[in-house]
Amino acid sequence: MHLIFKKLSYRHKNNKFLYYSFNFIRLLFPTIFFRARLHKKLATIKNYDLEYIKKRVNYYNKLAGTLTLHTRKNSLSDFKLKRKFKVYFFDSQEYTRYFSAKLRINFLFGDITYVPEEPTIIKSRPIQGDNSNSAILKLNKVRHFIFTNDKKEFEKKLDMLVGRGRIVRTHRVRFYEMYFGHPLCNLGQTNKGSNTDHWRKEKLTLDEQLNYKFILCLEGNDVASNLKWVMSSNSLAVMPKPTFETWFMEGTLIPDYHYVSLKDDYSDLEEKLRYYITHTDEALKILANAHEYVNQFKHTKREDLISLLVLQKYFYKTGQLSVHDESLFN
Repeated sequence: MHLIFKKLSYRHKNNKFLYYSFNFIRLLFPTIFFRARLHKKLATIKNYDLEYIKKRVNYYNKLAGTLTLHTRKNSLSDFKLKRKFKVYFFDSQEYTRYFSAKLRINFLFGDITYVPEEPTIIKSRPIQGDNSNSAILKLNKVRHFIFTNDKKEFEKKLDMLVGRGRIVRTHRVRFYEMYFGHPLCNLGQTNKGSNTDHWRKEKLTLDEQLNYKFILCLEGNDVASNLKWVMSSNSLAVMPKPTFETWFMEGTLIPDYHYVSLKDDYSDLEEKLRYYITHTDEALKILANAHEYVNQFKHTKREDLISLLVLQKYFYKTGQLSVHDESLFN
């Protein structure tokens, strides 16, 4: 019975079977059908706040001037489904199919933590420094873009921080060295076969983690993958200022406004937890701000439009495509 409950409580996860089924079926439709609809899709911009759309598009794609792609390969016609990075292919092809197969494009799939030398479509990039060659698309969304409908009120949750995850990266090891076993923390390592197996605990479902007022959101290979669903819940995300970002625009998050911020050395964790345990009104303000931030990503048609415009700007800025309104990309 316990195992059945655990399986049912994973209902917050995106259904991968439906995701793959839908995307394989979508491959059967000829791309000419989508290319014919591109103008109509882009024309829907009149239905939205233009300044908001411009801000999002130019945040994801910061290419300036007219750039030259040195590669003579990597045209959209060469973009094929391969066993590795299937979700990246599907999430990219959802929008690239609207453009001519002759257009050239660079992709880097996976957890990218550096800025490539040429304009490239990626899932993640460093926040600091010149990251203009890293143009973000919403990739691997079946794993990363999960939102939850949390019915439990913040005030009725446990006065503790919960954290579960793979403890491999040095910064995660350091956090566990400081706080594993702390009375305000329920921490557990989910991987095994390392010299830190004494931190191992049973995995917790989203529902089980939502019983806590605070949820740890530490970056992994790039971003903290649980940050989206935590900020959509009635629990507070706890983390240092992020160093990487994705379609979620982690670089625009405001410390102690959208999440409970920690010093980079984690030394103020106990102080921050005790503060928001006793200052419920301020905790609720952060929750409201987090929910407002998350809601902007729930407008599916608007998100589709922004994705198409990010690609259109990529092809325009690399000298492959002309546009009617250049001001949109400046």
